[in-house]
Parts: sequence; C-alpha cells; structure tokens
Amino acid sequence: MGWYERLGRWSDEHRFGVDLAATLVVAAVVVPAAAAAPVEMVVGPSPGWAAIWAALLLAPLPWRRVRPVASAVAVFVVALAHMLTGLLVVLPADFAVLVALFSVTVYGPRWAHRTAIVASLLGAFALGVGLGLQAGNSADMAIMVFFSTAFGGTLFLAVWAFGLLRRSRRETLDALRDRARRLEIERDQQAQIATAAERSRIAREMHDIVAHSLSVIIAQADGGRYAATADPEAATRALSTVSDTGRAALADMRRLLGVLRSGGDGPGAAEDGAGAPRAPAPAGEADRSPQPASGDLESLVAQVRASGLRVSLVRIGTARQLPPGAGLTVYRVCQEALTNVLKHAGPDPAVTVVVRWKVDTLHLEVDDDGRGASARAESSPGFGLLGMRERAAIFGGTITAGPRPGGGFRVRFTMPIPPAPPRGPAAVADDGGSGMMSTPPARQEP
Repeated sequence: MGWYERLGRWSDEHRFGVDLAATLVVAAVVVPAAAAAPVEMVVGPSPGWAAIWAALLLAPLPWRRVRPVASAVAVFVVALAHMLTGLLVVLPADFAVLVALFSVTVYGPRWAHRTAIVASLLGAFALGVGLGLQAGNSADMAIMVFFSTAFGGTLFLAVWAFGLLRRSRRETLDALRDRARRLEIERDQQAQIATAAERSRIAREMHDIVAHSLSVIIAQADGGRYAATADPEAATRALSTVSDTGRAALADMRRLLGVLRSGGDGPGAAEDGAGAPRAPAPAGEADRSPQPASGDLESLVAQVRASGLRVSLVRIGTARQLPPGAGLTVYRVCQEALTNVLKHAGPDPAVTVVVRWKVDTLHLEVDDDGRGASARAESSPGFGLLGMRERAAIFGGTITAGPRPGGGFRVRFTMPIPPAPPRGPAAVADDGGSGMMSTPPARQEP
C-alpha cells in the first residue's frame, strides 16, 4: 500500500476531523475574500452580507461525509436563500454547492444524489432567470438564461459524473473488503468444521481400536486365569494372545496418533510403550503402514477366533478393491460388531460373518445366537453403534442393528460401492464358477 492509499484510509477513518480542518482553512481564505470583493463583482446587496452568506455556505461542509444528505440540504438551502434575498452570486463561496453535490453523490444514497443533481440544474436555471431580470431586457434575459443554464448545468453534470466514478470505486472497494471479511469467516468456519470432523474420526478410531483389543484381552485374561491351575498350556496360549493383541493395538494407536505430530522427534518418540528407550524407527515406517481394509476381514476373524469365540466367515460374490476409506469402514464395522459380541453375547455364542459382494453394493452381516439383545438392553448405551452409523453415513451406507429372529443379535451394514469393471472370458474362466467361500468356525478353549 502506497502513501496515497494510506492517506486515503486515514482520511476515511477520521472523516469529520479532516473535513473540519479543511473547511476552517478554506473559510479563512474565502470569507475575507467575499467581504473584500469589489462592489462591481457583487450582484445584490453590499459585500458585508456576502461575507455572512459565505460563512453560512461553508458551515455545513465538515459533515459532508459523515452526514452527506443533511450537509447537502443545508448548503442548497443557504444558496437558495441568498438568491431569494437578492444576493444572486457569492464568489467564491458558491463553489460549496459543487462540493456538497460531489459529497452526496459519493457518500449518500442513490435517491439523494439524483435529487441533488436535479436541484442543481434547476438552480442554474433560476440563477440565469435572476440575472436576466436584473438586466431588464428580454434579449439579455434570454442570453443570461441560456449561458447560465448551459455553463452551470455543464459544471454540475461534470461534478456529478466524477462523483459517480468515485462512488463506483468506493462501492467496489467496500464489496472487496466485505468479500475478504466473509472469506476469512468462512475459512475459520471451515477450519472449525475440519477440526471437529478430525476429532470425531480420531475418536471413532480410538474407540474401535481400544474397545476391540481390550475385549479380546479381557476374555483371554479371564480364560487364562481359570485355566491356570488345570491347564497351564491353555493359560500360556491365552497370555500369548493377550500379548499379540496388545502389540497390535499399540501399533494401531501409534499409527493413528502419528498424524498428530509433525515429525518423529516429538515427545515420546524415543520411548517404547513401557517408557524404555528404543532405537528410532526408519522415517515414516510406522506412520505409513496401511490401514486395515476389507481384505483384512479374514485376519480379524482369525484374531477373534483365537480368543475362543466360534466365528464363521462367509464371502459371497467376487471381492474387489475398495477405496481406502471405504475398506477401512467395512473393517471397523465388522470389528465393532464382533467386539459387541464378545462383550454382550454371553458364554459360547456362535457368530456368522457374511460378506456379500453385489454389482454396486456391499452387504455385511454379523449374526450371533447369544443373549446379546437382552444384554444390550440392560447395559448403558455406548458409542459403538453411533460410531458405526457415523462411518456408514460418510459413504452413503446404512446400519441396522437389533434382535435376530429366533434369538441373538444382528448387525447389518449396506454400502454402495463402485461398479465392478467389465470382465473378459478369461477372467470368468478363472473364477471356476464359484463365488462363495466360507471359513468354518473353530472353537478352542483358552
């Protein structure tokens, strides 16, 4: 911003003070000049009255930008009044009419500057009539009216046009400032929305990771405690499952929380989960490991089956690659449903996970025959189903959860997916005519 722009901004911020100072300076020159004007230059009464009218014409100008309409009305009224009293021209104070017209055009409402230009043209015509009447000759009157109207009208129209240009520039600058202010507000709102969405995403991920892992660990720890005296080998297997599940959960949490750090040298980066120093991992190795996807459902089922739950995985249709977010949603929904089975289904439930791949939709069902419906009704509501519904809504999917006919509980997830690409004859032959694969349940005692 140059000095001229800075001066203009400072003047806009101190309008009344700047205009008052300018008016006093002009009055110090104009009023004595009107009082000392030669008699032949004063059209009307004596020069003493001209000085008074000059002061009255300049008096409203300090308010020309803060109160443009009132200031212009006052100047126009004073100019009309000194014409009606017989003092037709007060030079150079009458140029205050041009200043008032310019100010109301730039800073006033539209109706005000339109009214002002009409009044100015009528004033120029009235001045010509007054000068012609003083001439006393009809021919001189016509000449006076013509020249006064033409000269005064041209001058007023020129000032009005210049004022319209300034008004257009001021409105453009005001619009740009308003747009910049709105963009700043929108930027802040978008940042707040993004922050809230990221917090919700992290909360969902943390809930899924912690709830599932802790459910498996608790189940294995309880089983290992009961089997410690009768079957030490089963207790050892349970402790191994607890250890593996804890390490997997710790790795997931490190990967999730790694996005909150700017680098690998933040607090705690040189310590392991127990607080002991550890060697730094290669840059980005932990943070860039892939998130779970729909292809990892088999390993998820195997992990839950290792905890002693009887789980069957049935896949119908031809599986295909999903976008990372969609695949993670399928995995987390299945993980949360199996976690709820571990927490609420009771002892020894049979669970079936069915994944149906259709042309443009994916259906996931997790059924159990336990007492999950009554257990969920008795327990306090948690964030599991809410998180599943939020995940499904992001990709246009739906979640239905409730008691299953014949007992037990069912979670059903439906999500639209991109259509499968067209397959040639070779791809059809590779399928071998089979679109269904089932992994039988396995039961093992902790």
